[in-house]
Amino acid sequence: MTEWYLLLLVLGLFVVAYIPRVFPMLYFTHRKVPAWFSEWMKYVPVALFAALAFKDVFITHEHLDIAWNIKIAAMILVVGVAYKTRSMALSVITGLASVFLLSML
Repeated sequence: MTEWYLLLLVLGLFVVAYIPRVFPMLYFTHRKVPAWFSEWMKYVPVALFAALAFKDVFITHEHLDIAWNIKIAAMILVVGVAYKTRSMALSVITGLASVFLLSML
Protein backbone atom coordinates (compact mmCIF):
# COMPACT_ATOMS: atom_id res chain seq x y z
CA MET A 1 0.00 0.00 0.00
CA THR A 2 1.33 3.35 -0.94
CA GLU A 3 1.01 6.57 1.02
CA TRP A 4 -1.38 7.95 -1.61
CA TYR A 5 -3.61 4.95 -1.30
CA LEU A 6 -3.82 5.35 2.47
CA LEU A 7 -4.43 9.10 2.15
CA LEU A 8 -7.24 8.52 -0.35
CA LEU A 9 -8.68 5.81 1.86
CA VAL A 10 -8.75 8.13 4.90
CA LEU A 11 -10.27 10.96 2.85
CA GLY A 12 -12.89 8.61 1.44
CA LEU A 13 -13.79 7.34 4.89
CA PHE A 14 -14.02 10.93 6.10
CA VAL A 15 -16.44 11.87 3.32
CA VAL A 16 -18.57 8.76 3.86
CA ALA A 17 -18.78 9.44 7.60
CA TYR A 18 -19.25 13.20 7.25
CA ILE A 19 -22.06 13.40 4.68
CA PRO A 20 -24.71 11.52 6.73
CA ARG A 21 -24.04 13.88 9.64
CA VAL A 22 -24.04 17.15 7.71
CA PHE A 23 -26.86 16.48 5.25
CA PRO A 24 -29.70 16.36 7.83
CA MET A 25 -28.32 19.46 9.52
CA LEU A 26 -28.28 21.36 6.24
CA TYR A 27 -31.68 20.02 5.21
CA PHE A 28 -33.49 20.95 8.44
CA THR A 29 -31.94 24.40 8.97
CA HIS A 30 -34.40 25.99 6.54
CA ARG A 31 -37.40 23.73 7.17
CA LYS A 32 -39.74 23.32 10.10
CA VAL A 33 -39.54 19.90 11.67
CA PRO A 34 -42.96 18.32 12.28
CA ALA A 35 -43.94 17.95 15.95
CA TRP A 36 -44.41 14.20 15.63
CA PHE A 37 -40.87 13.84 14.27
CA SER A 38 -39.36 15.85 17.14
CA GLU A 39 -41.31 13.78 19.65
CA TRP A 40 -40.17 10.55 18.00
CA MET A 41 -36.51 11.66 17.90
CA LYS A 42 -36.44 11.98 21.70
CA TYR A 43 -36.39 8.18 21.93
CA VAL A 44 -33.56 7.55 19.48
CA PRO A 45 -30.61 8.05 21.90
CA VAL A 46 -32.25 5.82 24.52
CA ALA A 47 -32.96 3.11 21.96
CA LEU A 48 -29.41 3.21 20.58
CA PHE A 49 -27.89 3.05 24.05
CA ALA A 50 -30.16 0.16 25.03
CA ALA A 51 -29.22 -1.76 21.89
CA LEU A 52 -25.52 -1.29 22.59
CA ALA A 53 -25.80 -2.12 26.29
CA PHE A 54 -28.00 -5.21 25.80
CA LYS A 55 -25.25 -7.28 24.24
CA ASP A 56 -22.73 -6.41 26.93
CA VAL A 57 -25.11 -7.08 29.82
CA PHE A 58 -27.00 -10.18 28.71
CA ILE A 59 -24.66 -12.02 26.33
CA THR A 60 -21.43 -13.65 27.46
CA HIS A 61 -19.36 -16.16 25.50
CA GLU A 62 -21.82 -16.03 22.59
CA HIS A 63 -24.89 -17.15 24.58
CA LEU A 64 -27.61 -15.55 26.67
CA ASP A 65 -26.55 -15.37 30.31
CA ILE A 66 -29.29 -14.45 32.78
CA ALA A 67 -28.61 -16.62 35.83
CA TRP A 68 -26.14 -15.19 38.36
CA ASN A 69 -25.14 -12.35 36.07
CA ILE A 70 -23.64 -9.49 38.10
CA LYS A 71 -24.07 -7.07 35.21
CA ILE A 72 -27.86 -7.39 35.48
CA ALA A 73 -27.73 -6.42 39.16
CA ALA A 74 -25.46 -3.49 38.31
CA MET A 75 -27.80 -2.47 35.50
CA ILE A 76 -30.77 -2.42 37.87
CA LEU A 77 -28.82 -0.17 40.24
CA VAL A 78 -27.81 2.15 37.40
CA VAL A 79 -31.37 2.40 36.10
CA GLY A 80 -32.56 3.34 39.58
CA VAL A 81 -29.87 5.97 40.04
CA ALA A 82 -30.38 7.37 36.54
CA TYR A 83 -34.15 7.60 37.03
CA LYS A 84 -33.83 9.22 40.45
CA THR A 85 -30.98 11.69 39.78
CA ARG A 86 -31.05 12.16 35.96
CA SER A 87 -27.26 12.44 36.21
CA MET A 88 -25.12 10.73 33.58
CA ALA A 89 -21.94 11.09 35.64
CA LEU A 90 -23.48 9.59 38.76
CA SER A 91 -25.00 6.77 36.70
CA VAL A 92 -21.65 5.88 35.13
CA ILE A 93 -19.88 5.98 38.49
CA THR A 94 -22.61 3.81 40.01
CA GLY A 95 -22.29 1.30 37.18
CA LEU A 96 -18.52 1.06 37.42
CA ALA A 97 -18.52 0.81 41.20
CA SER A 98 -21.32 -1.76 41.31
CA VAL A 99 -19.70 -4.03 38.70
CA PHE A 100 -16.38 -3.78 40.55
CA LEU A 101 -17.88 -4.48 43.96
CA LEU A 102 -20.18 -7.27 42.75
CA SER A 103 -17.30 -8.97 40.94
CA MET A 104 -15.37 -9.03 44.21
CA LEU A 105 -18.08 -11.22 45.84
